[in-house]
Formats: sequence, C-alpha cells, structure tokens
Amino acid sequence: MSEYHKTGKPGKDELLFLPLGGSGEIGMNLNLYGYNGKWLMVDYGITFGDVTTPGIDVIFPDPTFIEDRADDLVGLVLTHAHEDHLGAVPYLWDCFDCPIYATPFTAAILRKKLEESQFIGEANIIEVPLSGQFEAGPFELELVSLTHSIPEPNALIIRTEAGSVMHTGDWKLDPDPLLGPTADEERLIQAGKDGITAMVCDSTNALVPGRSGSEADVRENLVDIVSKIKGGVAIACFASNVARLESAAVAASKSGRAVCLVGRSLWRMTEAAKATGYLQDMPPFLEAEEVKDLPKEKVLYICTGSQGEPRAALARIARGDHRDVSFGKGDTVIFSSREIPGNEISINRVQNGLVENGVTLITADDYEIHTSGHPNKDELAQMYQWIRPDVAIPVHGELRHMMGHAQLAKNCQVPHGIVPRNGALIKITKDGADVIDEVPNGRLALDGNRITPLDSISLRDRRKMGWGGMIFATVVVDAKGRLYEAPKISVEGLLEDHEEDEFAELTDTVELTVKRLDRDERLNDKKISEAVRIALRRQINDICGKKPKAQVHLVRI
Repeated sequence: MSEYHKTGKPGKDELLFLPLGGSGEIGMNLNLYGYNGKWLMVDYGITFGDVTTPGIDVIFPDPTFIEDRADDLVGLVLTHAHEDHLGAVPYLWDCFDCPIYATPFTAAILRKKLEESQFIGEANIIEVPLSGQFEAGPFELELVSLTHSIPEPNALIIRTEAGSVMHTGDWKLDPDPLLGPTADEERLIQAGKDGITAMVCDSTNALVPGRSGSEADVRENLVDIVSKIKGGVAIACFASNVARLESAAVAASKSGRAVCLVGRSLWRMTEAAKATGYLQDMPPFLEAEEVKDLPKEKVLYICTGSQGEPRAALARIARGDHRDVSFGKGDTVIFSSREIPGNEISINRVQNGLVENGVTLITADDYEIHTSGHPNKDELAQMYQWIRPDVAIPVHGELRHMMGHAQLAKNCQVPHGIVPRNGALIKITKDGADVIDEVPNGRLALDGNRITPLDSISLRDRRKMGWGGMIFATVVVDAKGRLYEAPKISVEGLLEDHEEDEFAELTDTVELTVKRLDRDERLNDKKISEAVRIALRRQINDICGKKPKAQVHLVRI
C-alpha cells in the first residue's frame, strides 16, 4: 500500500504528481509534486470566462487540496509569466503563504500584479537566475532555459531520491528567438544522460506536424509589410510577447515611424521588460495622446485586443469610441497573433467593425506574421531524444492533444506513458505511472469582487436566467388559501410589454391552479407556491418554448 494511503502524505520512497488544472484543457495550470511528506506547487494560472459564464471574467483551479495541506507546501515555482501560469496568485495568495520562486522577469510581472491586490509586500518572492539551482524542502530544483512567446521560459528539473521529473512548462525550440537565449540544448542533453524518470510536457501543438517557426522570420516579414504601407498602421499582438513588440518597433524604425502603445497591459509588460534588461536599445514608446498631432504615416500603433476583448484598445477603436485613436479608409491593421479557440466570434466582431470603417486587414492567413510559442511534432520528438524519460506525462492541452502527444512519445520509444486528468493523483516510478487516488478538484470564479465556486447556486441561477429568462409571481391568499386578489406577474427576458394576452394567460393559470388545490393543500404555503411555480413554467413553455427560472412570493393574510 502507498504511504500516502496510510498517512495522507507522500512517503519518503514515493514521488507523486497531481494536476489540479491544465490537464484536458489549455489554461489554468496548477500542478503539484509530492515527496517525503512535502508538496511543491508548479504554476497557478487562470483562464477567462466566455458566453457560458455570464458576468465572469476570470476562472482558476480550486486549490482546496493543497490549501488544506499548506503547512506541508514548501514553495511555488513559476515557470514563466503568462496569465495561465501565474495569473491566479494575486487572488488567492493567502491560501498558501509559501515562498515563490521565479526568474527576474517573471518576478517583475508578479510584483506588478500584486501591487493591484491586497497582498503587496506580503509575498516572499525569491528571484532565481536563469539556469539557477535551488532547494525547496526535500526537492532539489534546477531551471533550464527554453524559448517561448515571453521572456525567460523555463523547464524545471525536480530531483528526489525517489526519482527525477522534468516539467517543461510552455516551450518551443526557436533557433533565433531574438530576445533572450536559445534553448539550453547542452543542459537538456546532459539531463537526459543523468536520468529523468518522467517528463511532464506541453501538448498544445502535439497534433501539428513540422516545427513551429522562428520569431526572426516574423520580424523580417513585419518589416517588409510595414515598409509598403502608406497610411496609418497598427499591429495587434499579445502584450506578453515582448520579442514581437520589439519586432514591431524595429519595423516602425525602418519605416520612419514613431511607436505608440495603446493598451495598459502593453505598458505594464514593457516596463517590466525594461526593468529586467530587455528592450534597452529601443526608441521611447509614446502615449496615444502624444501622437495625436502627428501624420498617421509617421506612427505605428501597437494595440491590445488581438483576441477581440471588448474592453481592449482595438475593440474600442473598431467601435469608434477610443478617445485618442481612430482608423478608417487608407489605414491598415495587422493581426500578428493566432486565434485562441473560443475567441473566434469576438475576433470576427472586431475585424468586421474595422472593415466597416474602411480599414484593410492583414492576418496570419495572409503572411507569416505569427509563430506559435509551443512545440510542434518535430520539436517534441527532438526533446524526447534529448531527455529519454522512462515515463511520458502529457499535460497542457485538450484531451485530443494529450492523446496525440502520448502516441508520439510511444513512437519515440518512451517505455511508459499516462494521460492524466485533473484530480488524478499519480505515483511515478521508472517502471511506469499509476493513478493511486482521485482527489476533489473544481473551478473558482471571480464574480465581481467575490470568489465563488463556478458551480455555485448563484452562478447556476444566472445561467438559467440567461438562457431561459425569469418569471416572478406574487400570490395573496386568505387564511383558507383562497385568492384574496388577482396575482401579480412579472416576466424578465421572455415577453414584450405589448403582449397583454400572454400576461393574461399567465394570470389565469395562477388563478386556476390555486382553485384546483384541495383544502389541505391550500393550507400549506409550500404546496401552493410549488404548484403555482410549476404551472407558470409549463404555461411559459407553451407560449414561447422556454423553461425559465420561476419564483413565487406567497402572502397569506
């Protein structure tokens, strides 16, 4: 029997892996490693709400499992600074209160985020240099430099006497990343020679053949495209892709344009980059207000909103309600980004708004102006050749990506593999990996200024109202349960004000329902309310084919 089953803690001879977010999905990464009575957390990220979560902008994994074991949590290691890997920390830091280990750029981004939360000054952030080695409880840890679409992405090698794991984080193999070093091939090869029990690895592009491409090629194409544009030009890209920001600035400089940043997140990212040694040779970036009087052909705008976010700069420009920036006929907007699945409708809305204003669009479908930050099949195969783990554990992907990744690892002669689900507690040995327990896991949502379970009653009710509408009825009865006055009906999201006949039908339904109750039922308030509620829902379904949430306020006088 596992030591974990006996004591509730990982034993000194067992190495455990527990994903609570990021397995079977892209985003919300939260991974735990257990060994010798202690736990290590790797990343804690968010994802964003969609049409199925009305009123919810931010969602993150429920950390209850490790919150209940916070005394045994020796640290949180952040592999890089993307929102889906560190975005949840400012919301729930008080659940853990352990040291946070991060490289300088990631630490700078986290500090800026903490400044906007209640935890500023409280978090113990320990900066680790690139390729740094350190200890956290019984875990010996080493960072290995990789390349990605943000500065300072790291693989994490976790060593214990029960085995070693390479946790890749997000990565690719870019031979010319332009910003920061290339992947540390020598160290990766040596790690494989030293022996890696399991590799927990990014699966995002596991179904995509070939290689992901280089940032250097994107820069060359952007310079060429911008040089040919005569009117105003804007580039929409991910704010975190600092190399892309630099490429846009280079394209502007070679075309004799000043660079204007439009969007708060761009300023936050460039400030963190400059503070940690990046973007040092760039001309100063300008605010939108500073370029209002310059001819458009002398400015290149870099804008947030490549994913169609309604409050981002580009969406406001497309709607024509940005205070300082407008685009129209003769102007060009370049989308130097990819569509994140689920954002297609929002992106199309923004792009259609721009086209309606006469703007010319250029996207990655037209030219090679974007490259993924994740490894395609050939890069994954190369990594497996270097690391040669005993066990492959695909994460960071939907199930189809992870299954494809597992097959690729098998084709690369990895002896063992397992495709995890969030909540699966896995014991890792050189002879394979097995699920030894299933632990509770779920999702939390930031609802206004409150944190609540994503499946809470309030959010379930909101979804019901969003899909089916709402009906309220006030029913006044006397002591014998007879109607004292006509019921009052209020309907939200279902009927128009002029549909008097339908409202009359609802009133008649309530009156008839109460009259049909027997004497004992009329003396029971709950039975009257439930009978009226059911009858109203049935009547609305007959009228308009909807099953709304219904509430009955019963008054007995």
